[in-house]
Amino acid sequence: MAKSFDLIVIGAGPGGYVAAIRAAQLGLSVACIEREHLGGICLNWGCIPTKAMLRSSEVFHLMHRAKEFGLSATGIDYDLDAVVKRSRGVAKQLSGGIGHLFKKNKVTSIMGEATLTGKGKVAVKTDKGTEELTAKNIVLATGARARNLPGLEGDGKRVWTYKHALQPAHMPKKLLVIGSGAIGIEFASFYNTLGAETTVVEVMDRVLPVEDEEISKFAKKQFEKQGMTILQKTTVKSLDRQADKVIATLDAGGKETTLEVDTVISAVGIVGNVEGLGLEALGVKIDRTHVVTDEYCRTGVEGLYAIGDIAGAPWLAHKASHEGVMVAELIAGKNDVHPVKPESIAGCTYCHPQVASVGLTEAKAKEAGFDIKVGRFPFIGNGKAIALGEPEGMVKTIFDKKTGELLGAHMVGAEVTELIQGYVVGRQLETTEEDLAHTVFPHPTLSEMMHESVLDADGRAIHF
Repeated sequence: MAKSFDLIVIGAGPGGYVAAIRAAQLGLSVACIEREHLGGICLNWGCIPTKAMLRSSEVFHLMHRAKEFGLSATGIDYDLDAVVKRSRGVAKQLSGGIGHLFKKNKVTSIMGEATLTGKGKVAVKTDKGTEELTAKNIVLATGARARNLPGLEGDGKRVWTYKHALQPAHMPKKLLVIGSGAIGIEFASFYNTLGAETTVVEVMDRVLPVEDEEISKFAKKQFEKQGMTILQKTTVKSLDRQADKVIATLDAGGKETTLEVDTVISAVGIVGNVEGLGLEALGVKIDRTHVVTDEYCRTGVEGLYAIGDIAGAPWLAHKASHEGVMVAELIAGKNDVHPVKPESIAGCTYCHPQVASVGLTEAKAKEAGFDIKVGRFPFIGNGKAIALGEPEGMVKTIFDKKTGELLGAHMVGAEVTELIQGYVVGRQLETTEEDLAHTVFPHPTLSEMMHESVLDADGRAIHF
């Protein structure tokens, strides 16, 4: 006989496990099915372990700068195996924590592979056989995986995906990174800092192509200062894989060249995990490997929702988590549920220097028809940035000239992934330029640059 629940969540990543816990808090009986790891890709193979590795490279970079701070450090080196071991340990600790949270909130956790066998019906293939479950409501939170382009597939030897790059078989000496989105540029930053001769190839006309153009150009200059080679408007036509090297054929506007490296990281996007779930039979609409939903994550099939990466851009863990909360509260019957607004979700890239943004870029704001005001402030004008030894960076803010609405904020520099939340809160509260200008920011902090950028939109910046 099938076990019955109020809600079944398929996938225990940052969308799924949060949805399960919130629904349980609201009194629903919940089962959460996961085929691989509690915490999903983000916690086990994405956000968390990459940040642990990047922290190691950041410390390594600072050790080489010891003399600048009046310190002495000799014999500076790294142990790549130990760096990876620490990263995996951090991921393991947090994954185990989710299991504890499930027990605390009385969520039934099932390890296995789920298939929708009908409306409100799920079959779970476990190591003990197949288990039948039913629920009035089902949430799909199966996430996404690395896109494999023909000829650029990862093999774990000389051509890596993000999983291989997190558990490297060797330390690259000459590295080619295909794609300069967040994943590609973070790995490029990590391995370049540890000494790999790094080339980044980007098909678009600039690195970090979803960011504001001014921020992208600034970041590119910093990457090049660090020794990276950045090739824009370039594609990788083929990879000739050999025992100890890879010869890549590159195409830049019809002009072909070759590049010999010992390692390639392919970071050309992601595809949704929609296969094998039985979605087509239920009439779920799928567009380019992502489930089509409305603003409340409803799929069009009664009682079936999709959240997180499987439901499309932006592919961010914090977006998935908030969608999970929203859907859980919707299912539980709360009447004050608000849809998640993609334009108010911050994006963060943990390269060196860090990049963070929220809202419209300058180009997008103009395309949308806004008459805008733009403010900018450089890190070199901030006392805390200079004291930290991090004078390279900038903060940029974009306002609607008519209403004072904060349309977008864009940053590059030290700790901007922490700073951006100030502008996120401002957008959520519908804060205006005037509100931000009248806000007192503490001194000495990096956050003062946020204030100065706002003031600069009216030509009122004090310290630059």
